[in-house]
Amino acid sequence: QKEDIVVTLLPAGHCPGSVMFLFEGANGTVLYTGDFRLAKGEAARMELLHSGTRVKDIQSVYLDTTFCDPKFYHIPSREECLNGILELVRSWTSLTRYHVVWLNCKAAYGYEYLFINLSEELGIKVHVNKLDMFRNMPDILYHVTTDQRTQIHACRHPRDDDCFRGNRLPCGMTRQNGTPLHIISIKPSTMWFGERMK
Repeated sequence: QKEDIVVTLLPAGHCPGSVMFLFEGANGTVLYTGDFRLAKGEAARMELLHSGTRVKDIQSVYLDTTFCDPKFYHIPSREECLNGILELVRSWTSLTRYHVVWLNCKAAYGYEYLFINLSEELGIKVHVNKLDMFRNMPDILYHVTTDQRTQIHACRHPRDDDCFRGNRLPCGMTRQNGTPLHIISIKPSTMWFGERMK
């Protein structure tokens, strides 16, 4: 039995290129989210979820349930997290040029919002190992660098576990002139947040 369906890809806000799938056919409309991250009110602004002035009648939603657990009910908004990180990074990096921050990012993608906003607000580029993965994201290229002399790092160690114990910067603990660096690490992770909530 054949059926014509319309498949619409909607931005999922999870990492660059991530999408949700909206399936529309004679038997109804289904939304499959996969991993997604939408701020409050964002879905209301998605034109493709609407038909004229009304929200489309969606019969089923297949929802990614990673955070469908009571311990994740009070996850702060992306803006609240950014403001907290900005305040911490600004106060630390303003002490001396040898005070640096390591953003201990577990995944390769998904932190672009953080990198761009930190760079714009503080005027400091974020050190990454390679620029290759950002070549198709021109918006971020101005905010990242392979120059290790910056004060904000998101570089990664070939074996990540080596850096998790203590504040060990993957690209080195001293400047090229031998001056030791004062390092704090920030682990931007919703999973980590949920695991430690009381």
